[in-house]
Amino acid sequence: MTDYTTLKVEVNDRVALITLSRPDAANGLDLTMASELASVAKFCDCNDNISAVILTGEGKFFSAGGDIKAMASFGDDVSLKIKVLADDLHAALSTFARMRAPVIVAVNGMAAGAGFSLAISGDIVLADPKAKFVMAYTRAGLSPDGGSSYVLPRLIGLRRTQELMLLNRQLSAAEAYNWGLVTQVTEPDALLDTAKEIAVELAFGPPDANAAVKRLLLESFNNGFEAQMELEARTIAHCAGSDHGREGIAAFIEKRRPDFS
Repeated sequence: MTDYTTLKVEVNDRVALITLSRPDAANGLDLTMASELASVAKFCDCNDNISAVILTGEGKFFSAGGDIKAMASFGDDVSLKIKVLADDLHAALSTFARMRAPVIVAVNGMAAGAGFSLAISGDIVLADPKAKFVMAYTRAGLSPDGGSSYVLPRLIGLRRTQELMLLNRQLSAAEAYNWGLVTQVTEPDALLDTAKEIAVELAFGPPDANAAVKRLLLESFNNGFEAQMELEARTIAHCAGSDHGREGIAAFIEKRRPDFS
């Protein structure tokens, strides 16, 4: 496994735990972290021993978004370097969205800017009760990235997205849950344990079916009704004919727990 300087990466029980690890910089995204996120996403995508991924932050912040101090040091190269940073972040997010393994994001604290975009990118999003969510891009004279202009309107609608992006309304964990941005607000101090429990459940579930759910939902934004139903028919037929599909059907008939190993 690659050695990372801004991330901590552990793989146990078919689960990869990725921790944003720049706590002294509020886990801000600099060029190195963006590049390493793209790299670790590819590592997880290409590793057959990884069937679920957890993404969380170290310290009090999940991520404060782009590292503004680093941006200020870019000088005349600011546009070029911000494009490189955004491209690497987007490559990571695209890989997480399209990989077979479900991604669980455990939001342990403030998620701002690109940190907000990362926070809502998971297939399952858990939040600590003290977590907060804010776009904050326009406060720094910047526009949103990290896919948020695509994902947010689909999650919460245009009007609420405009409020978050233009007025920089800050949401508590409870508000984010009520708006449909997070799957669950955990009990205090139970965030990572809950994420690991869900990750293990998913990791030892049916990998083909989990991957199919991710693919179907991703394609649903691009397809018409008939095209989506055709994709559903082809996908369920493929799953039914796979080893895991046959095992799942047999276990259901025999009233036992399926073994998808």
